[in-house]
Amino acid sequence: MRKRTFLAATITSGLAAWTLLRTPPGRFQWRPRDAAAPQSALITGASAGIGAEFARQLAARGFDLVLVARRAERLNELATMLMATFQVNCEVMAADLAHAEGVAAVEERIRALENLTVLVNNAGFGTLEKLVNANPVRQQEMVYLHTMAPMRLTQAALPGMTARRCGAIINVASVAAYVRLRGNVNYTATKAYLTAFSEVLQTELRGTGVYVQALCPGFTRTEFHYTPDFKDHKPLPYPGFMWMSAEEVVRQSLAALGNGQVAFVPGVLYRALVLTLRIPVLSDNLMRLASLFL
Repeated sequence: MRKRTFLAATITSGLAAWTLLRTPPGRFQWRPRDAAAPQSALITGASAGIGAEFARQLAARGFDLVLVARRAERLNELATMLMATFQVNCEVMAADLAHAEGVAAVEERIRALENLTVLVNNAGFGTLEKLVNANPVRQQEMVYLHTMAPMRLTQAALPGMTARRCGAIINVASVAAYVRLRGNVNYTATKAYLTAFSEVLQTELRGTGVYVQALCPGFTRTEFHYTPDFKDHKPLPYPGFMWMSAEEVVRQSLAALGNGQVAFVPGVLYRALVLTLRIPVLSDNLMRLASLFL
């Protein structure tokens, strides 16, 4: 009897692990570019890193783009390159989405877009300091940028997408949504919000033709750790196998869109990590071990 129970538990655990580690193909229908009525995508945080890579890969698929970020000069450089390379139209919007005025301007533009098909809520930043010592204004900006901004932009996009019965919303969260480490209290909390928001929203949109994804990457080679928010912190020498390129993160994200995994973790390594973190005993011990080095 014990052998049978052990065998059944092993098989069940194996099937659960396989379900979480595999990546089924996405069901979102990528259509060829129609010059008469091209589909469009709006990307926030598009001036660098994952946002800029979304712009490149969506332009390669024939999407006209609205690129949003604070740095207009960087956006203009990217737009010029994309228009020359892929013969698509690119519009640049300089807006600070950590404040209501910037979000309101982008909301207005979203409502005016006649064929918005993909919305990528990517704008964000991180800090590395305990809340007791953190700049309160900067923390409030993070919470607004990671929660209110994507919620408001998503709500602005949904009427058009559901009416056309076609659309995709990608909220760029993080593996940090599953991690409980000191020095990242609001970053972790807001990324967890984005993940939960996406999962519940997809249940509301079932049958509408609109897909939602919370993209949860691990360490990605971008400018993220080289911003002023990290100037006083020396990055830990994580081994190379723990890092993914922005190109690979975005490629996997777009390929998996609509595959039933609303919270999508690119890379087998990080999917295995998240699987481990969902097991309470293992998660607690792993967090205690990690806290010794952070």
